[in-house]
Amino acid sequence: MRNKVSLGGTPIVLLALVLSGFSLAALADDPDAPPQNLPAASTEPAAKVEPVDVESPRAAESALIEPLAVQTSLRIATSVAAAAADAGNDTQYRVGAEDILEISVWKEEGLKKEVIVRPDGGISFPLVGEIAAAGKTAQAIGFEITDRLKKSILDPVVSVSVLKVAANKVYVIGRVARPGEYVAGRYLDVLQALAMAGGLTPYAAEDDIKVLRKRDGVDQTFAFQYSDVRKGRNLDQNIMLQSGDVVVVP
Repeated sequence: MRNKVSLGGTPIVLLALVLSGFSLAALADDPDAPPQNLPAASTEPAAKVEPVDVESPRAAESALIEPLAVQTSLRIATSVAAAAADAGNDTQYRVGAEDILEISVWKEEGLKKEVIVRPDGGISFPLVGEIAAAGKTAQAIGFEITDRLKKSILDPVVSVSVLKVAANKVYVIGRVARPGEYVAGRYLDVLQALAMAGGLTPYAAEDDIKVLRKRDGVDQTFAFQYSDVRKGRNLDQNIMLQSGDVVVVP
């Protein structure tokens, strides 16, 4: 006759045994026998779990490199933006000889004056003295005057404006209808300068036109093939002329 098995008298213990895979029949036959469905204990040593050292040199290096990479990206983006801004400033008008400027200082009635840029490119202004204005924008001239006035006036506010443009001159010579000097109130490209000169004559070498430019003592030459531009090809050679450029039509 089989022995009666006492399971503690609680349904919870019975449920736990069933879920754990114990054989109730085996317990009934021999309450002292070990469970039959338990997995055999592994005789291999448990794998050693290495703790993650967040303070290791590699982790510290990564923690430093990531912010530096972000900072580098920001610096590159800033540099690109600055470069783009400089390229845009190149289109601003640069003062030249014979231009007339109006310079004024806010709340300083005695410091408002119209000045003409001399042939040497300089101007004079009270409390400032001589300034090399040629080749600079009106804004750059204003910054320089402001910096010099700080020695005499507290927080000066300077305004510089170009009243008359006289230095933006280009020259067209050779086989054109009206060769000569042309003063323009705006920037011109080669085609526009040729149009102002009345166009080419019948015997002009339209594919051998040159633009001569002198900058900082260095001579530059730009080729211009009229027939290509007329047909809508190689339009990049139709450059914007700068003050003092000479268009030669042989």
